[in-house]
Amino acid sequence: MEEINLYLDDAKDSMQKAIKHTELELSKIRAGKASPNMFDGLMVEYYGASTPLAQVATVSVPEPRSITIKAYEKSMVTTIEKAIRDSNMGFNPQNDGDLIRINIPPLTEERRRDLVKQTKAEGESGKVRIRKIRQETNDELKKLLKDGASEDEVKKAEEVVQALTNDTTAKLEALVAAKEKELMTV
Repeated sequence: MEEINLYLDDAKDSMQKAIKHTELELSKIRAGKASPNMFDGLMVEYYGASTPLAQVATVSVPEPRSITIKAYEKSMVTTIEKAIRDSNMGFNPQNDGDLIRINIPPLTEERRRDLVKQTKAEGESGKVRIRKIRQETNDELKKLLKDGASEDEVKKAEEVVQALTNDTTAKLEALVAAKEKELMTV
């Protein structure tokens, strides 16, 4: 019974991580509003090494549709500006020597629909991760059954895993729906 509980706890933790990962990916999809985590994946060339932007500059949001980036070293300003231009994020950074300003343009209807598709794809990949966790946990439970565990306990554990899967999937769908609503709100 103790082994079964370990597998259930592990499945629960893994499913929570899948939700966290999907949340992180969804936060990177911009919704026409400025957000510092829009630049989480941006890498900057820093003394020959590819370094995350957050380690070489401060990203702040002074207004809902603008972002400012202040480099820790003044010599990095043009390098950061170039990295933003090359990132295919669609931003036009303005460099005033000390600070980089980025105005976030409003999204077009077509761009909103593309972002909704991207959101749905992220949601679907999250569901796939959750189903994979369920499958792996059920496989482990079946191995325990072969090793002499009680059939009733394994059956109950499989039901718990299914209920956990359903709960986690519902949370994921709610996240995706909220992001879609955010994207389609003008």
